[in-house]
Amino acid sequence: MSTTRAANLEASGEALTTFMKRVDTVLQNLEASAGNPTRVGAQTISKASLSSGTASFHEAHDLYEQYNAVHERLTTLSKTLHLQIEAIGIAVQGAHRGFANLEEEQRRRFWDIQVEIRKLQQQKGDDKAGSGTGTEA
Repeated sequence: MSTTRAANLEASGEALTTFMKRVDTVLQNLEASAGNPTRVGAQTISKASLSSGTASFHEAHDLYEQYNAVHERLTTLSKTLHLQIEAIGIAVQGAHRGFANLEEEQRRRFWDIQVEIRKLQQQKGDDKAGSGTGTEA
């Protein structure tokens, strides 16, 4: 690699600090927003809210099932986004100071996040494998 290329790839401490502050701000904004994983997960409806009294329509049941499927996907997406932003913040600190110079708790949290994201992705894959398209006759 040429010296010029290496110089272009090197990030200054100031640039990393600025980026880290931006990531922290995004994470704080997400925490305070309706996109917070806890808030998204709490926005559910009951099956009874889609039917009147004892009458139950097939369409109401289908709507309820679709709502739950979409809600679950949105909750997973929100959790994944939150975890990815948190991991980026730790990675930027590691790039700035060196990963070995991070506190043990930060290094552990970074790897815990990776495990959590993999689990969410595996659940997503399992859900896809176990669900049909809903268009079978």
